[in-house]
Amino acid sequence: MSNHVSGKRSAVTCQLKCANACLGPECNTSDNPHFRDIASAALTRRSVLGLGVAGAIGLVIAEAAGGAGAPAAFAGGGRGRSALAFDPIAPVNRLVDEFTVPQGYQWAPVIRWGDPLFSSTPAFDLAAQSPEAQAGQFGYNNDYLDILADPSGKTGVLVTNHEYVNPNIMFAPTDDPAEKQRRGDICKAAQGMAVVELRRRREGEPWQYQVDGRRNRRITVETVFELTGRAAGSDLVKTAEDPEGRWVKGTLGNCAGGTTPWGTVLSGEENFNGYFAWAADTPQQKRYSGSSTTSTETGWEAYDPRFDAHNPDFVNEPNRFGYIVEVDPEDPTSTPLKHTAMGRLKHEGANVIIAPDGRVVAYMGDDERNDYLYKFVSRDRYRGGKGHGARRKNMRLLSEGDLYVARFTGNSPVAEITGTGALPSDGRFDGIGEWVALTRDGESVVPGMSTEEVLVYTRLAADAVGATKMDRPEDVEPNPKTGKVYVALTNNSNRGSSSPVDEANPITGNRYGHVLELTETDGQAGRTFGWSILLLCGDPAVTGYTYFAGFPKELVSPISCPDNLAFDSEGNLWISTDGQPGTIGFNDGLFKVPLEGRERGHVQQFLSVPREAETCGPVIHDREGLVFVAVQHPGENGSIGAQTSLFPDYGSTAPGTAAAPRPSVVQVWSSDRRS
Repeated sequence: MSNHVSGKRSAVTCQLKCANACLGPECNTSDNPHFRDIASAALTRRSVLGLGVAGAIGLVIAEAAGGAGAPAAFAGGGRGRSALAFDPIAPVNRLVDEFTVPQGYQWAPVIRWGDPLFSSTPAFDLAAQSPEAQAGQFGYNNDYLDILADPSGKTGVLVTNHEYVNPNIMFAPTDDPAEKQRRGDICKAAQGMAVVELRRRREGEPWQYQVDGRRNRRITVETVFELTGRAAGSDLVKTAEDPEGRWVKGTLGNCAGGTTPWGTVLSGEENFNGYFAWAADTPQQKRYSGSSTTSTETGWEAYDPRFDAHNPDFVNEPNRFGYIVEVDPEDPTSTPLKHTAMGRLKHEGANVIIAPDGRVVAYMGDDERNDYLYKFVSRDRYRGGKGHGARRKNMRLLSEGDLYVARFTGNSPVAEITGTGALPSDGRFDGIGEWVALTRDGESVVPGMSTEEVLVYTRLAADAVGATKMDRPEDVEPNPKTGKVYVALTNNSNRGSSSPVDEANPITGNRYGHVLELTETDGQAGRTFGWSILLLCGDPAVTGYTYFAGFPKELVSPISCPDNLAFDSEGNLWISTDGQPGTIGFNDGLFKVPLEGRERGHVQQFLSVPREAETCGPVIHDREGLVFVAVQHPGENGSIGAQTSLFPDYGSTAPGTAAAPRPSVVQVWSSDRRS
């Protein structure tokens, strides 16, 4: 485990969050042609589709978010200028249990694990948890986040994912089976999603969450979801409990997400495989689990048969997870959706932009070593308008459409991609790419696979068409101001061994990760793109290689393991990290990166999260001078009797109440604003 830990996360995080995926056998054993195998040393910038790569990358995208057919929410600009001027903070040592912000700023939690959403729900008490209480309280380990203000600016709604739990710092040890089941039910209620109403006195001020808000809602492992798309109702998703194959209880491993132009929130089901005991005795199962297991960290399979895929009645239950989930935050009575048309994989999230013809385009990463980058293009077109009716119609846009996977080609001679980070002779890692269809007009175009198989076993379909193995593609975000697409590739310690280096993944044993910049060359809904590496991450003072879009590396903030991405109103990229303590020795944080002009590539750290925590779900409301992040798994390595973090209360709990770290949503604002 120590070798693994030095690569990124703590051992506890890996065990609980992703079932030690990096320690087990690789799920992707395909021998897809990497672009170093198919790229010709004679390939030049002028040989690509009649367009030079340099020209493609610099192309002005006609359908960028402000183009025809784009909703106002995606049309960068608006009134006012950014109110987020700051001096970058210094990196914070990984043993420091503080939430650190720039001089002139202050912070406070909006809501914490266990805070009640309803007046009928008891206040949080670490020593008196129950499934019933947790189902009405804010859940654990918040990840994707958005803060959606109503037109008045005085009310709004917070939506977040609750990815997983850590029983070690929630409960005292026990061997009692009945107590283990009770705690298992608490953990079921602590996961899923939350919708919470917000209120404030005036625009620009910090928010307060509202108990008994009209839109308040908890979505848990027991909430019923509707399957949509052409895999819904197929034999691959039917179980004894759901013979129709259309109604799934719960959502699992919810990581990043996205907010749609019609006001709904998308959530990616990522590390769902670790919740099931399954045999992994078929190629389909192995491609998602890597290895078999008779027990899980949750222990749910011991008393809930749907988590035991050895049981013939529930052998298909894992096939009902790994999708993009859509939730309507305006209607707490609505049934959330799982969209099979967008494929089944370890979804980090999905982020939507509207093409000029009105079709919806969603970008998605499959967060595992040597897995792929995807795009979905809807069959139908976005309908403008406000209100419940328009929102419900647009919620069906992601149910029908075409699914693509990315294949990358570099433009440098293979001999110049050495794995050391040395730039090729043209001065940049770049090239072209193709979106390879898995479905067309909603039907499979993968030889030997039915449409249902492509949508349920999407990884195998992508293997079959020769997709490019990537270094753990996590968040994938289109820039609402320029239409360019940015891909966070967190790391891949196996690059160079199980998968050779190539120009899009050029670092042997890539510990620190990198960020790609894509430009669609024939339209947001098209089939080709240009690409280049924006950042090769690391600490310039000690890392043998780094690259920051040509910006002087001695002037940047050290950064490692990019995870979630966001944009401000001026089109600057913001990056949250997950893995800095185990790679460059600093707490994880949030970083601003300008993308244009002389400051392009100038990484600047805005905040740092506490000890053993991960920075998630950044939301940048820069014109109000507000920044929000979800702080996940603070004090992850502690135990109920020896906590290693006391964030965010730092001991200021009620008399007689045990202190514990509480994952929280945090807001940051300028000190010269009223609070």
